[in-house]
Amino acid sequence: VQLVESGGGLVQAGGSLRLSCATSGFVFADHAIGWFRQGPGKEREGVACISNDDGGTNYAEFAKGRFTVSSDHRKSAVFLQMSRLVPEDTAVYYCASVPRWPVELRERLWGRTYEYHDWGQGTQVTVSS
Repeated sequence: VQLVESGGGLVQAGGSLRLSCATSGFVFADHAIGWFRQGPGKEREGVACISNDDGGTNYAEFAKGRFTVSSDHRKSAVFLQMSRLVPEDTAVYYCASVPRWPVELRERLWGRTYEYHDWGQGTQVTVSS
């Protein structure tokens, strides 16, 4: 199993970035992919999640309306489009995989880091003011 993030970088406040998570080694449609981030001195937190069986998504409150998670089944890739970035979004962003949950459990489980089996190495996002 392999997950590789890319697309991070330095951006000014108000700008946008699109992160990518390339995956391999598992059945893409049977898994959910979560995006997490860890800022300086902070705990890792959930950003968004997409369940690849039905495309269902979940978002952290801070991400709603600004971030969009999507997937490309042909490429076994997941994307995180981030807009209206603020300095507080500065963090290392990670993607992680987990066998998909039933719909009724997603909202409760998606943001729990310990639920995820495999992780990428992360990509740095820095938002300047």
